[in-house]
Amino acid sequence: MTQTYQARIYVTLRPSVLDPAGTAVQSGLQHMGYDNVEQVRIGKYVELTLTAVDEAAARDQIDRMCDQLLANPVIENYRFELMAVTAA
Repeated sequence: MTQTYQARIYVTLRPSVLDPAGTAVQSGLQHMGYDNVEQVRIGKYVELTLTAVDEAAARDQIDRMCDQLLANPVIENYRFELMAVTAA
């Protein structure tokens, strides 16, 4: 029997990688008068639903999805939250 899970995946650039989009947003905010903004980093948010035999299998699948497609492991980090979906 399988369980349905919802994953919330957050992908961000590694701290050592320059973020030109974040720099542009920071500059724009400062031009708008938000001088207290010191650093902006831009990332991605992915939400997906999957079925798996258990939580460990779901976590393994999500790790593989992130490593193979959703994140570039050379320049990005990712983390995710996994929640079991209960039938309504």
